[in-house]
Amino acid sequence: MNLHYPTSLVGAAWQVARTHTNHAAEDIPINAKIQISIDVIDLQEALDLARASVNAGVDWLEVGTPLLLAEGLHAVRAFRSAFPDTPIVVDLKTMDGAGLEAEMMFKAGGDMVVVMGQAHDASIIEQVEVARRYGKAVMCDVMLCPDKPARAKQAQDMGADYIIVHTGFDERNRIPGLSPLNDLPAVLKAVDIPVQAVGGLSVPQAIETLQMGAEIVVFGAPLVISGQEFKAADPNFDRQLREIVREVREA
Repeated sequence: MNLHYPTSLVGAAWQVARTHTNHAAEDIPINAKIQISIDVIDLQEALDLARASVNAGVDWLEVGTPLLLAEGLHAVRAFRSAFPDTPIVVDLKTMDGAGLEAEMMFKAGGDMVVVMGQAHDASIIEQVEVARRYGKAVMCDVMLCPDKPARAKQAQDMGADYIIVHTGFDERNRIPGLSPLNDLPAVLKAVDIPVQAVGGLSVPQAIETLQMGAEIVVFGAPLVISGQEFKAADPNFDRQLREIVREVREA
């Protein structure tokens, strides 16, 4: 399949990440990206956290699913207005209507949208086609797919730009010991597009995902966002995030 690479804000970052296609372990990719999931429900709090994140050195901002449910397109527009030069991930978790939903988010200022691997092939293809028209990108989340490596490869063949290896919030809270680290190695072997691992990771675990070959590290609940409510986990969020970014950059 011949892909038309995104040419928007996120395009340069995507093409740089795309050069690391062998997912070699041990060394952290030189162009590894740090993403923060803004999973709060108050827009002003979200903007404050996003601003602290950018100031701390975070590369990509994620308009998280709780924020989308609470504020919708207003949140995406507000993020784009406040951070015109920062790539914005919109965590739609789309299962259907994928092309139309993606178009809404791209028009509002989003750069990357998320479609679920459990969605029908048609939904993944629709979202990819819309992303190509807008010069944007698609992330496929393989959470709960029975065969994550196989579905990741299928998503790549359908044109997805990134794979998300995700252990869900409820899943990992109900079943102790679950971690995206368990699924990451096989997915990395299956695809040659950038991969990120998400789901309750500590800073050392997040760094480990990069050492394994992931190219984006994501921080959210419960590390920087509370595991009990949709709020920042630490009142000293700014200081906490600066320390996290420092640890990743120096690893």
